[in-house]
Amino acid sequence: MSTATTSPTNRAMTLAERRRAVLDQGGLLSSRRVAQKPANKTFFIIFITVLTLVAIGLVMVMSSSSIVALNRGLSPWTMFFKQLMWACVGGLGMAFFYRFPYPMLRRCVFPGLLGAYGLMLLPFAPNIGVSTNGARAWVVLGPVGFQPSEFLKFALLAYCANLLGRRQKEVTDINRTIKPVIYAWLVAVVLCVAQKDLGGAIVMSCIVLTVMFMSGIPMRIIGAIAGASMSGALFITLVSSSRRNRWTAFLNLDETKASFGYQVWQSILSISNGGISGAGIGAGTGKWGYVPLAHSDFIFSTIAEEFGLIGVTAIIGGFLVLVVSGFRVAMAAQEKFGALLAGGVTMWFAFQAIINIGGVSGSMPVTGLTLPLISYGGSSLLVCMSAAGLLMNVARNMK
Repeated sequence: MSTATTSPTNRAMTLAERRRAVLDQGGLLSSRRVAQKPANKTFFIIFITVLTLVAIGLVMVMSSSSIVALNRGLSPWTMFFKQLMWACVGGLGMAFFYRFPYPMLRRCVFPGLLGAYGLMLLPFAPNIGVSTNGARAWVVLGPVGFQPSEFLKFALLAYCANLLGRRQKEVTDINRTIKPVIYAWLVAVVLCVAQKDLGGAIVMSCIVLTVMFMSGIPMRIIGAIAGASMSGALFITLVSSSRRNRWTAFLNLDETKASFGYQVWQSILSISNGGISGAGIGAGTGKWGYVPLAHSDFIFSTIAEEFGLIGVTAIIGGFLVLVVSGFRVAMAAQEKFGALLAGGVTMWFAFQAIINIGGVSGSMPVTGLTLPLISYGGSSLLVCMSAAGLLMNVARNMK
């Protein structure tokens, strides 16, 4: 009488084995193994830089928002505690996207993009949509307020990176590859323009053009899209006299400093007051009502006044470190999807920081964009920290 042996194919599979088989069948098991790689030097550089910028932002929000809160009849700590709460939520988002096997994002990029489009319609709804400085781009649901365009940046990047990564052999195919990307980008831009958020439309255009360039789409097509974007932005600016005056005020601040250029003029005065070492934390005067939005869009002027050239160098240097590290990650990513994600996040931060700092310093038009990871704003901080977590995820999985 022979003794029967139980082989792995005949015996009942355990729950762990069934789970592993499902992941392997879906092509996701390898991505989970990749996510268990130890952190490398580039990861730590990005991680420390992001945390440093967030910490500086919290300190400067505490310094610059107290006067605004008092003028509104609130506690001077109100905005700081809100920003701290969003930083904690952003930390959870960063940890999630760092640990999450990013190839699994492919399954939800299209539903995520549709959901982000839906969120962009909320500012037009009565009672919850809020207009600020002429832009109807915010939503307030009870005690929580957010800007839907921040989530659309993330969703649009993921969708374009997935599409272009999957169709690498068809990057010159107009119908299969280029048209879907253009359609997704156009819908996003139209929604931003409808909200009068031209700054958001510019950043999204930069993100899409970056991933198109990295994927190998011919430069003549990218150049045509970029030219059309610039022409459209110029047309939208010129057809409105108020928008035209606001966007061109930086060209002649001496004549516009009492009207459309007032904010930028006061910002430049605050920056010049900082000198080399700054007036000291909390000792700046621009936030006392001279510089509007000194805690959000114009927080860079507060940093320059209170920390001087040293603080300015630290902030710009931090973003330069992020850009260099992000490009290193994009070039060494294991596959195209990760490379496009890393490159898109990197240029997102770079372009938004350049536009914000350029507007605050009077070198570019003011667009109403926040300074990533630093300015007051919950949705911006949450999405930027989550995007940084995704960048660190790709960084840990470098070749």
